[in-house]
Amino acid sequence: MNVLAFLYQISLPQRLLDRFLFEFALVPSRFFGQLSLVAPFDWTPFLTNMFLHGGWLHLILNMWTLWIFGPAVEDRLGPGRFILFYLFCGVAAGLAHALANPDSAVPALGASGAIAGVIGCYTRMFPAARLVVMVPIVFIPLFFEVRAIAFALIWFFMQLVPGFFSLGVQASGGIAWWAHIGGFVAGWLITPLLRRPSAAYRQYYRDEGVYGFLPDGRRKGKQGPWT
Repeated sequence: MNVLAFLYQISLPQRLLDRFLFEFALVPSRFFGQLSLVAPFDWTPFLTNMFLHGGWLHLILNMWTLWIFGPAVEDRLGPGRFILFYLFCGVAAGLAHALANPDSAVPALGASGAIAGVIGCYTRMFPAARLVVMVPIVFIPLFFEVRAIAFALIWFFMQLVPGFFSLGVQASGGIAWWAHIGGFVAGWLITPLLRRPSAAYRQYYRDEGVYGFLPDGRRKGKQGPWT
């Protein structure tokens, strides 16, 4: 759906694209600022903005991150709950961004707020999972293995600091820090309400856990369907 919405978006001529983004991307001032006096009252953008993107790189990075963290979360929540969870986190992310930038007339768009919720959920369910991260030093990529909880704390701090510095500053585009913060917090908090009992989890396939660890980072034993 993200890809199809983006392909439609880039097919529009500039005049129609500007109107399309004003109507379906999230313009905070339409709800909490001066534009609320002249713009039609419609809460749809809190849902539709998460299916739009600002360019190919924006789309690819978001879909890549969703592909990394999404499957494990969907396994634990189930497909139906996962969709509701994803949409809830996206709406919460949009609301956090709009409240933090009430006078902004810049359209905010992208799935990163909803995906931040997926990261928060993943971290809460699999805190000890091992993630391989790349840190480029000049032109040399260095790879490190970190626990999911450590990755999430570092990532959240990197959103929180610029997010606080952006408060009170007239937004002119760029990264929607508070959408990331709001989505992550929403995902973290709602996870216990949606997580299925362990008896409902699917069986592991034989090619899963081949490195000796379960999805939550614990070392696997000699018993169980994954051996």
